[in-house]
Amino acid sequence: MRHKKKFNHLSRQRGHRHAMLANMASSLILHKRIQTTTAKAKALKIYLEPMITKAKEDTTHSRRQVFSYLQDKEAVSELFREVAAKVADRPGGYTRIIRLGNRLGDNADMCIIELVDYNENLLAEKAAASKSSRRRRGSKKKSQETGAAPAAASDTGEAPETLKEDTAPEAETAVADETAPAEATPEAEATDAVAKETTDISDAEVVEEAPKAEIPAEEEKKDESSPDEASEDEEKKE
Repeated sequence: MRHKKKFNHLSRQRGHRHAMLANMASSLILHKRIQTTTAKAKALKIYLEPMITKAKEDTTHSRRQVFSYLQDKEAVSELFREVAAKVADRPGGYTRIIRLGNRLGDNADMCIIELVDYNENLLAEKAAASKSSRRRRGSKKKSQETGAAPAAASDTGEAPETLKEDTAPEAETAVADETAPAEATPEAEATDAVAKETTDISDAEVVEEAPKAEIPAEEEKKDESSPDEASEDEEKKE
């Protein structure tokens, strides 16, 4: 049993497997994309990408190391001249696998493996998408500008138009409520009648008490002293 053994032998011996992968790697470098099964494409990805990383350093030693795997002078020269310059700024992930579906004969899972930087259609689509997608960062600025406008109006002493429009209908309704006559209800009429009666009674009391209040103080003193004077006159007569 092959538990925890992820290495795919591709149903071949070691020599056969390496020869096949070297041939596929040379074809991919020269043609930039090839069609194969998904299992072979995954194995080729692991086999080729370290060579592309090594090709970024164009020295005799690195060329000899790559040639020991590929065994193809044209593929090595293409890799070091064009491909290495194309992927110089990419830190990895030089290839892409695009699935195509299953093959008709044996129902094998088919795919296309290609070099990422040579697919001009996808690069053009990415460039167009980056231009069309604009990041909107002006929301904070707009909110600050709208917040600053009412503040400026308050400094000048003028209310903003929005506040004026909102407060005007409320003021009109308040004035209309104050000026509108109150509707007469039975309870209100009863309270008005009681109030009138109390006012009539209070007016009558004021009228009756008025003459008493108008008597001068000197006459009151004469009235108080009159009994004493009468008693003194009687004593004299006796």
